[in-house]
Amino acid sequence: MKKRILSVALILTVLTIPLSLCGCKSGKAEVYFLNFKPESATVYEEIAKDYEKETGIKVKVQTAAANTYEQTLKSEIAKKNAPTIFQINGPIGYGSWKNYCENLEDSKLYSYLTEKNLAIKGEDGKGVYGIPYVVEGYGIIYNEELTDKYFSLKNRNNKYTSMAEIKNFEALKSVVTDMTAKKKELGIEGVFASTSLYSGEDWRWQTHLLNVPLYYEFEQNDDYSDPTLAGLNSKELAFRYSENYRNIFDLYTNNSLTNKTLLGSKSTDDSMAEFALGKVVMVQNGNWAWSQIAKVSGNKVKKEKIKFLPIYTGISGEEEQGICIGTENYLAINSKATDSQKEESLKFLDWLFSSQKGKKYVTEKLDFITPFNTFGEDELPSDPLARETVRYMKDSSYKTVPWIFTSFPSETFKTEVGSALLDYVQGDKTYKDVENTVKSKWKSER
Repeated sequence: MKKRILSVALILTVLTIPLSLCGCKSGKAEVYFLNFKPESATVYEEIAKDYEKETGIKVKVQTAAANTYEQTLKSEIAKKNAPTIFQINGPIGYGSWKNYCENLEDSKLYSYLTEKNLAIKGEDGKGVYGIPYVVEGYGIIYNEELTDKYFSLKNRNNKYTSMAEIKNFEALKSVVTDMTAKKKELGIEGVFASTSLYSGEDWRWQTHLLNVPLYYEFEQNDDYSDPTLAGLNSKELAFRYSENYRNIFDLYTNNSLTNKTLLGSKSTDDSMAEFALGKVVMVQNGNWAWSQIAKVSGNKVKKEKIKFLPIYTGISGEEEQGICIGTENYLAINSKATDSQKEESLKFLDWLFSSQKGKKYVTEKLDFITPFNTFGEDELPSDPLARETVRYMKDSSYKTVPWIFTSFPSETFKTEVGSALLDYVQGDKTYKDVENTVKSKWKSER
């Protein structure tokens, strides 16, 4: 009798093991989302809790630290409980992770995509392996309250009367250098926030800023209709707009509140705090930066006074240039996951981007500009920089600069360029050394 009781107990124990392993009250598969965006970590955790409360399905969210996503993904994907949802950064990312990307051509999420050509297709042009979930923009962010204060000065040393007249590098440089000369009158410590060159914090310069001159170079490649494809197939760089890159980088560092030799100790958080506290007038960053600015204790930047300006470098015809708009954020489903995990992962994404509750999180807390037809005109983020991005997208007088940095050959390439820029501002290398690094590292990494 004791043996029979023991046997029944053992059977019951064995039967409960699969339920406990999945981590779900319902016994269904757990979703594991490896998040790329550190600034969105707390919101995703809130979303996960709400989704589990509503559906009974547990969503584990892990967020990689800034500039460590690839490294974290490599580590996590090899584990028994690997991510079921992860992100790739475009064609390069797909090339690295294609063996783990499920075909999503028949998914609801893909059906919602307003422009199907935004998706990452297979190398043969068939299948859908990455779906963009947010469109973003970046440029030079400025505090209109401070620029208005500058233009009200009677002793201005140029002809410009508003930021609406700043349409090229010559005009931008004229205003910036005059602002620097009048720092005390404006109550600022520098025109630009610190050009953060601390290791891992230099992405705004070795990726986002470098995007501008290389876009113009690849756009002129007549063998390809798309500049990103031209970049992907470029074995070498001419770097013909190298001096234009130097123009804007030097303008940033020569008119910053931080001495050049100290930029290696500055982070993105440092520069955003400097801008938020009104110590500077401008900073290069993207629409995601509003959440960083708004949460700074003592923030002085008014929501209605934060604006975007295109990144002007002195390239011919830039008067029609807009801000840089695109994405490197593509959702992928782990093809090695179980069918149940894939199904539950897609259900979670469907809920997030089509249900009323999910969409509210997307627009009001994540502040995403999404490329899905499930969002109406009245469901745009309230984030002022997101609205600035939409303004540039809808204004046909501007020519958008697409995100072609998804064609950059590797993280190593970007890291080496960042190191060269740091050596340059510290006086250990010349700008010619930076130029040579960009060209030689592109060739060796490609």
